[in-house]
Amino acid sequence: MTRFDIITCQPSLLDGPFSHSILKRAQDKGLVEVHLHDLRAYAINKHGQIDDYAFGGGAGMVLMVEPIAKCIRELQAQRSYDAVIYMTPDGQTLNQATSNRLSLLENIIILCGHYKGVDQRVRDMFVTHEISIGDYVLSGGELAAAVLADSIIRIIPGVLNDESSALSDSFQDNLLAPPVYSRPADFEGHGVPEILLSGNTPKVEEWRFEQAVQRTRERRPDLLPEE
Repeated sequence: MTRFDIITCQPSLLDGPFSHSILKRAQDKGLVEVHLHDLRAYAINKHGQIDDYAFGGGAGMVLMVEPIAKCIRELQAQRSYDAVIYMTPDGQTLNQATSNRLSLLENIIILCGHYKGVDQRVRDMFVTHEISIGDYVLSGGELAAAVLADSIIRIIPGVLNDESSALSDSFQDNLLAPPVYSRPADFEGHGVPEILLSGNTPKVEEWRFEQAVQRTRERRPDLLPEE
């Protein structure tokens, strides 16, 4: 069982991703638990305040340290956490190797940023991992948290009906996935490579590997070792 506790000031943004498809089935199978925590429940006053102006001035609001600290400490009092992850554009860029490592953990907190981010003291005192999903900025960390969770959950044993499917995904072996085809064998004059219709499994796998290497060399040469 892998447990995710996601701290957010916009929990409704995460209802959809965890209520459908593979992520829902993982929860239904009892392999994953996902708990959303509304940061406003830990507000510093009756007005629901969780943010304030930045010291030193400047545009934008900052998520305050007190509500976040209260929420994290409440969770940590209930169980031990293997990781407290903050989703932030200046974090380590997410890749498959990171998702693979995180899939081995049992209890994970994901903190979603908002506005101009969180008070730096949150990062200094509580956060163990800082992760970005790319060199761009979103309105909040909720969608990024869903991306991270999806990338972890789908490779947890038992989540996919065919576990070998995840092993053949792009980036698992530093290669992009090869082209895939389905029926019909011919569509408006565009046919399927004959090797895929041959029934010769070793040759098919050889073709797929060659295609993966070629596609990676053309599109992501940075993934290949220097020749």
